[in-house]
Amino acid sequence: MIEVRELTKRYGATTAVDRLSFAVRPGTVTGFLGPNGAGKSTTMRVLLGLDAATSGEALVNGGRYAALRRPMRQVGALLDAGAVHGGRRAFDHLGWLARSNGIPARRVTEVLEQVGLAGVARKRVAGFSLGMRQRLGIAATLLGDPGVLMFDEPVNGLDPDGVRWIRELMRALAAEGRTVLISSHLMSEMELTADRLIVIGRGRLIADTSVRELAERFGRGVLVRTPRPAELTEVLEAAGGRVEPAPGGPAGDGGRLTVGGLDVAAIGDMAAAKGIPLHEVTPHSASLEEAYMALTSGTTEFTTEPATQPATAAEPATQPATAAEPDAQPADAAAAESDANADDNADFAAQSAFAAAESTTNADAADAESDANAAEFAAEPAATEPAATDAADTKAAATKADAEPTDEPTDEPADAEEGSSAEAAGRVS
Repeated sequence: MIEVRELTKRYGATTAVDRLSFAVRPGTVTGFLGPNGAGKSTTMRVLLGLDAATSGEALVNGGRYAALRRPMRQVGALLDAGAVHGGRRAFDHLGWLARSNGIPARRVTEVLEQVGLAGVARKRVAGFSLGMRQRLGIAATLLGDPGVLMFDEPVNGLDPDGVRWIRELMRALAAEGRTVLISSHLMSEMELTADRLIVIGRGRLIADTSVRELAERFGRGVLVRTPRPAELTEVLEAAGGRVEPAPGGPAGDGGRLTVGGLDVAAIGDMAAAKGIPLHEVTPHSASLEEAYMALTSGTTEFTTEPATQPATAAEPATQPATAAEPDAQPADAAAAESDANADDNADFAAQSAFAAAESTTNADAADAESDANAAEFAAEPAATEPAATDAADTKAAATKADAEPTDEPTDEPADAEEGSSAEAAGRVS
């Protein structure tokens, strides 16, 4: 179970999360929704011990993440699928996570098969597509068979088959009694996947409700299309109906109206009595996207509304532009500096080439050791004692792992930059 109680997180003068409270219960898929900058990622980072709360609590299974023994056996989280070092192989990455959290070695093969990556288990991550990296992140999340799962945009980069697979996986995990929290911007997917929704804006709770309740909250109505919308509006409003232009165009352009407070039969009878033709009469319920847009209106970080004053209305500069750089260099001095920069660039290129050659030599030297480690891990029985008894030990193991070479070289790229620290991978993935 996940519990957030009066959580506040400030970064200097900026309040990212403001006295936020909610609970995510086992056996349900809960969508975590909100505009960009609403505080979703910050809340998840505090839950996972990656950020400290300014005040309030963020608890997993009744305690702070940092205090959990064998954290990956209790909590699985996917925040950034690109956080895995590109030089690592999928199997080795999961193997290190398993060792650092006392997870049986057999789970590595099991989760790779579960996410469809068994065929590329020995490939380096640098050669993976975005969708493959996403599947690897999900495999790491499931590695410890945890009861609490958190995902940030889990369908990012997946094709339609992958999106459907994720949807079914989330539902299956919840059906097993697990707590599943998904942060996403895809309303259509949340409508199909989630049981409950937590909606926040500007760091504050806006709604904590079921998907159906949220849609019904914004009302049911009847979509009507007529060539005489003004007349029909007058007739229906006189009968107590609420008439508004329907999405897709104003009432005078196409005659599309949304009518509330009256059913289809009543609308048809009144239109017929006045001789007003109807081209369409359809019962309509607000979609999750429509309800979400109405609910979060005014809480978005960015807006496409035009500025109230044009840019040309800004106060003119008191000095001409040419006066902005009184210390500008003469042409000869600038040319000399350009030549010096060119020499520096040539030196840097030579140094880079030397560093690349040295890196290749180091990788060759680590070849035998990597093979020995892989063989040792493959022969290892199910773990009986955790390699890291708590989150602090996991952090220490991750720090040590970052200082050691990871894999043997292949014909695939091995010099990808580190996406994030091994500490985050060990404690969060």
